[in-house]
Amino acid sequence: MMSRFRQAVEAQEFLVTAEVTPPKGGNPDRMLQVAQSLKGRVHAVNITDGSRAVLRMSSLAASVVLLRNDIEPVCQVACRDRNLIGIQSDLMGAQALGIRNILALTGDPVKAGDHPKAKAVFNLESVRLLKLIQKLNEGTDFNDKPLTDGALDLFAGAAVDPQSDSWSGLQRRFEQKVKAGAQFFQSQMLTDFDRLEKFMDEVASPAKKPILAGIFLFKSAKNARFIQKYVPGVHIPEEIIERLDRASDPLQEGIKIAAEQVQTARQLCQGVHMMAVKKEEAIPSILDLAGVKPVEGVKLPTAATR
Repeated sequence: MMSRFRQAVEAQEFLVTAEVTPPKGGNPDRMLQVAQSLKGRVHAVNITDGSRAVLRMSSLAASVVLLRNDIEPVCQVACRDRNLIGIQSDLMGAQALGIRNILALTGDPVKAGDHPKAKAVFNLESVRLLKLIQKLNEGTDFNDKPLTDGALDLFAGAAVDPQSDSWSGLQRRFEQKVKAGAQFFQSQMLTDFDRLEKFMDEVASPAKKPILAGIFLFKSAKNARFIQKYVPGVHIPEEIIERLDRASDPLQEGIKIAAEQVQTARQLCQGVHMMAVKKEEAIPSILDLAGVKPVEGVKLPTAATR
């Protein structure tokens, strides 16, 4: 059965996804409450997989929790923590549990997280993971042996950073991911939309794959400065920090800034990927302010139309 998110991609709708972090512990209530607040406003909810190498509930388990509550997940799969057997097993499990959308990631280095003594695996990186998903979808495993109990039908996507310092590296990596089977791309946090426009014109357009621009909610000037200092590769224009600093209500100003960025992104690409750490409930307000209408339910195809 085709996922609703995949149907929206193929229908060339303006796509909206949002990122939600799994719980640290066995109680998914807060995660579920946050995801519920996004129902009807996003096509799918991304569940992170050990983002920044920080311990959380598995993305697979958290995605199942969402699916059981009629919330479409995009299950992130990072290569850092699993070997070839483990990754393939989890992808088969995702198929059996009804999860169809996978975001293939290399994964952040272990030393960046809260378990620096853990052993990293990295049997694969994101391009090779995409190729592996292609093989599983075609009915064979990594060793070209047949999947005797059925091929998978996973809809694989990948990450992209249009603000990368290396333009040639960005182009090469993007083309590798497209060739390896990426069907959609979600970008890292974007603040330079001139750079996004150049990326769309010179790199992404020939591939005809949807690009979802990463939109981040800055909650205050302090929050923006912290991200600027500690998140690699992020450059936040001083103009944004100054606006937040001057605002009597910094959070509301951050919502306005994010809404403006959504409006800009709508002119350049096919979607937005919303990131509002610990303020996910503000995402509907951002979308309202940007003029993005609620997501209409997508009817699953009947047997006669499959």
